[in-house]
Amino acid sequence: MSASHRTIAPRTTAPRLRLTRRGRAVFTTLAAIPAVAAALFIGLQGGVATAGDTASGVTFSTVTVEAGESLWSIAERIAPGSDPRDVIYEIARLNQLESTDVQPGQQLAMPVAYAR
Repeated sequence: MSASHRTIAPRTTAPRLRLTRRGRAVFTTLAAIPAVAAALFIGLQGGVATAGDTASGVTFSTVTVEAGESLWSIAERIAPGSDPRDVIYEIARLNQLESTDVQPGQQLAMPVAYAR
């Protein structure tokens, strides 16, 4: 009996992975997205004010709203020679008021220009 012959196929190697120009661009973009997102997050957080233990040296005079008072009456009282609308605007801006409604007992910081 003769020896059996097995045919062995030539061994082929898998082709090396090659990135095209478009593939490199996509890969680079995907790799850069987390870095860009982190930079934006850090950059946007830089504008946030934080409270600390140190005093800034800025002092405000405050007015306590009495029953029946409005911002108009307070503006006329603290700055009798000024247009009350301008004074009301400055008080509202300084105290970050969303409306001109005030409540009795409420403490309002007064703009430096009108402080006594």
